[in-house]
Amino acid sequence: MKSSRTAVALRSAKPALLALLLSLSSAALATDDTPKPQYPDYPSETPANFKPVADSFDYIERDVKIPMRDGVKLNTVILIPKGAHRAGIVMTRTPYDAKELTHHVMSGHLGPMLQGYDNATDVIVEDGYIRVIQDIRGKYGSEGDYVMNRPVHGSLNPTPVDDATDTYDTIDWLVKNVPESNGKVGTIGISYDGFEPLMSLVNPHPALKVSVPMNPMVDGWMGDDWFHHGAFRQQNMSYIYEQTASRDNTYKWWSSFHDEYDLFMHYVSAGDMGHAYGMEQLGFWNKVIAHPAYDSFWSDQAMDKVLGAQPLKVPTMLVHSLWDQEDIYGDIAVYRAIKPKDKSGNMVKLVMGPWHHGQEIDEGSSLGAIRFGSDTAKYFREHILRPYLAQYLKDGAPKADIAPVTAYQTGSNRWERLEHWPLACEEDCSTKSRPLYLQADHKLGFSAPTSGDAYDEYISDPAHPVSFRARPIQPIGYDNGLTWPQWLVDDQREASGRTDVVTYVSDVLTQPLTISGSPVVHLTASTSGTDSDWVVKLIDVYPDQVAEQPEMGGYQLAVAMDIFRGRYREGYDNPKALAANQPLAYRFDLPTANHVFLPGHRVMVQVQSSWFPLYDRNPQTFVPNIFFAKPADYQKATQRVYHSGDQASYIALPVIGG
Repeated sequence: MKSSRTAVALRSAKPALLALLLSLSSAALATDDTPKPQYPDYPSETPANFKPVADSFDYIERDVKIPMRDGVKLNTVILIPKGAHRAGIVMTRTPYDAKELTHHVMSGHLGPMLQGYDNATDVIVEDGYIRVIQDIRGKYGSEGDYVMNRPVHGSLNPTPVDDATDTYDTIDWLVKNVPESNGKVGTIGISYDGFEPLMSLVNPHPALKVSVPMNPMVDGWMGDDWFHHGAFRQQNMSYIYEQTASRDNTYKWWSSFHDEYDLFMHYVSAGDMGHAYGMEQLGFWNKVIAHPAYDSFWSDQAMDKVLGAQPLKVPTMLVHSLWDQEDIYGDIAVYRAIKPKDKSGNMVKLVMGPWHHGQEIDEGSSLGAIRFGSDTAKYFREHILRPYLAQYLKDGAPKADIAPVTAYQTGSNRWERLEHWPLACEEDCSTKSRPLYLQADHKLGFSAPTSGDAYDEYISDPAHPVSFRARPIQPIGYDNGLTWPQWLVDDQREASGRTDVVTYVSDVLTQPLTISGSPVVHLTASTSGTDSDWVVKLIDVYPDQVAEQPEMGGYQLAVAMDIFRGRYREGYDNPKALAANQPLAYRFDLPTANHVFLPGHRVMVQVQSSWFPLYDRNPQTFVPNIFFAKPADYQKATQRVYHSGDQASYIALPVIGG
């Protein structure tokens, strides 16, 4: 309460204050009436509507807003080779800025304009196709609302529009409004851009003649971008942040650490980190943390399941990278889903190359330290992609001589023409799965163990998780010298020297060992905790000395490896606490491989319980949702890997030739 003296002072001040306000007001009014000085005009040197003169260009550019069935208009860049007549259209739909991607550099020639991004610029430009790139709904120049991998109309999408209808409407507009075309359209793309050609196969437009999904996003939970068998890929948080926080990716992920290992250890959990970055404002992030298990949110939008329920109407070539560090699961899953519908044997093609994610449109003579002896990516573009597109998009083109499956065999470094994939054992074939057993004394072999210790033991400590590659860990990226695309071929000696990784090695091979298909892990293991992750790696160990490439001496090359979150042992939609200290069986597939372990090499298997910071740490104490785990939940655990009698652990190898 103010004192009485203060109240009197305030009352005394009121007349003076009022006079001051009136004086200021009068001054302001006088100022408003004062004539303003007149300055001479100085016209802008920028025209109101500048029209570039492009008569010398070898292409015509049309930037259009194509209306969708709900009135939303999608920004579309159309690049037409000058003089084109009855040319096929190659279309890509993208969330990554169509204008920027089609103007890598400004040039009067179409090739340099597209170089550095485009999905096989050499083929598209040299063969005279009309190039169309469109911003998907809600990104960059397109109207509408953005939803990550917008699901098809149905339980997850109540609206009448999705990426399939947007593709249909776009194709319908193009064939009616691009007179230089022959009315034939093909869809092509990599990663998210590869998800879009899959969506074009849902109720496809009659003018869609061919689709080439390359390294597509298919099932974000099972083994593509967001989870692998339930373990969260937390390094992809930066992508979620930048992709969904704004229409044009204005807001950039940030870090105060040089080493991503330190960055992610700074936070208790992925959920804690998301909160620190304000990610609860992002719709997709909220969906991810609300659905840690494989419920209908994930399964209903998985494109292999969606397309498995569709009739097969459009010729499709699925392109897979054997060392795809981002989307190694999806295209093989789609192939399994749609190939049985291919009654003629000519509708579905599969190509598998020795590449990282998207390397098929880049230089492909090596990956990291691994050399192939030729440009495998150029071979794909010249001898497979070029004739395949031409068959369906060029008038009068001959039928392409493309095998049902074209697979690069690593180790021997050669292309194979195959009738089907995998080379599964049928009545008359020489292929069969052979159990490769973990044995006592850290041995590995095809003979079931009969003696020795029942298990090997290690301590898994969430405070010191196993790094997925040598530190310092780089962020995800392709530019500025980042080696993210190479991590799947990193030398695994970094892990094999740790006490919290158990390693099993075969004798030196005297004969080639060839595998073609997905190795299947059959692991019997226990933990003193109530939850656990299991990482299993199948590795090709090079001889101690390699004359033609000395740096490869003793190299441990991962052929196939993946992670499994133990709580899903009884069902991906049914997380349960593990029985502590009880040997339990775990079964899961490793990524597909087509590899020869050469004579003089050895086979290795590594088992560990963390793969950080690529995947979030398992607290090793069962909690309902690991995104919200607390510091006290993270506990050391004693892990045991069993290898005797009916508890023997092994990897079922899809061996060729017995």
